[in-house]
Amino acid sequence: MTKPLVSLKDLPPDARPREKLLARGAAALSDSELLALLLRTGTAGRGVLHMAQDLLERFGGIAGLLHAGADDLKQVKGLGGTAKRAELVAVLELARRALAEQLRQRAALEGGAALKNYLQLHLAGHAHEVFAVLFLDNQQRLIALEELFRGTLTQTSVYPREVALRALHHHAAAVVLAHNHPGGDVAPSGADEALTSTLKAALALVDVRVVDHVIVARGQALSMAEMGLL
Repeated sequence: MTKPLVSLKDLPPDARPREKLLARGAAALSDSELLALLLRTGTAGRGVLHMAQDLLERFGGIAGLLHAGADDLKQVKGLGGTAKRAELVAVLELARRALAEQLRQRAALEGGAALKNYLQLHLAGHAHEVFAVLFLDNQQRLIALEELFRGTLTQTSVYPREVALRALHHHAAAVVLAHNHPGGDVAPSGADEALTSTLKAALALVDVRVVDHVIVARGQALSMAEMGLL
């Protein structure tokens, strides 16, 4: 016998996510309850709370879900249409913009966690390696983030001249280098260290300082500066 579908309206008033949020604040809700509020409706035979929990389990929690792209979400039953997927992708973009705003208002390196979270949101979800540069002003506030190179990253596939030209274009005083490790291990390789040294020397010629090189993966981020490798 099929288990009856339980909707949010069937729950006691104090257990409904929306009412619970308004009465007790967002922090009182679980991840699945917050996600259910965003999804609003479930699918046939599966309530929205169950759908939310399934999504979290599939992507490894909120952090994994935030790294999911529109194509990843399209594979999930109930998200094949555009409306819910668009809303989830919009939330991800809002999170990126909120973190970017923090980095524009204060020195990027003052908020180490914000910087790492920002880079994880941008880069950790890629299935291939992506090399990006954060261009900073003379107070180390964010000017722009650009993804410049893709594929296996080596000294020969990342062009120092292009990085220098983009830094001059943005009138940057400093940069943070960043790339992802799709395999999940954020430990810097010998090639990562060699590439950092090459770019540091090249950018010094145009008076642009490399202040960090951050390596990210899903749920992880490593600062080479914090490790004393810069």
